[in-house]
This record gives sequence, structure tokens and C-alpha cells, in this order.
Amino acid sequence: MSASISAKKEYTAPQKKFLLKERRRREAITAATCLTEALVDHLNVGVAQAYVNQRKLDHEVKTLQVQAGQFSKQTAQWISMVEGFNQALKEIGDVENWARSIEMDMRTIATALEYVHKGQLHSASS
Repeated sequence: MSASISAKKEYTAPQKKFLLKERRRREAITAATCLTEALVDHLNVGVAQAYVNQRKLDHEVKTLQVQAGQFSKQTAQWISMVEGFNQALKEIGDVENWARSIEMDMRTIATALEYVHKGQLHSASS
């Protein structure tokens, strides 16, 4: 009977080793699974943040495009106003030149009339 008890001990010792190895293997698998899940979660957080940032950037780009379009229209209006103002200044300059020309002509006519009038006075007195 002692042989059968010792046989059982010998048989249970490898079995214990196998069970211990199996338990450790399951623990290692569980730990690897937890690590993998933690890494994936960490990566997902980064990816989610990148996605949120990309959406914000897209929104900002659209807003900037709208503002750039508005600024372009406003600038075109300002350019049109400045061109109109320049044209008005040119016209004022043209009017000034015309007025000076008329003034010079009027002085010439006034001088001629004075000369004729003096000539008539001299011929009437002689």
C-alpha cells in the first residue's frame, strides 16, 4: 500500500506542476489582455482627441473662408469708393482748370473792352 500512496504522490506532483503552469498561463493571458485593453484605450483617447481637434480645425477653416470672402467683398467696395473719389477729384480739377480758363478769357475780354472804351474816349475828345 505504501507503493500505491507513493505512486499517488508522484502522480499528483506533476499534476500540481501542470495545474500551476496552467494557472500561471491563464494569469499571463489575463494580464496581457488587460495590458492590450489599456493600450488600446490609451490609443483610442489619442485618436479621439485628434478627431476632435480635426473637427475644430475644419470648423475654423470654414469660418476663415467665410470671413476671407467677406473681407474680399469689403475690399472691393473700398476700392470702388476710392476710384470714385479719385474720379471726383479729377473732375474737380477739370472744373478748376475750366474756371481758370474762363477767368483768363474774361480778363482778356475786359482788357479789350477797356482798351476799346479808352480809344473811344480819346477819339471823342479829339
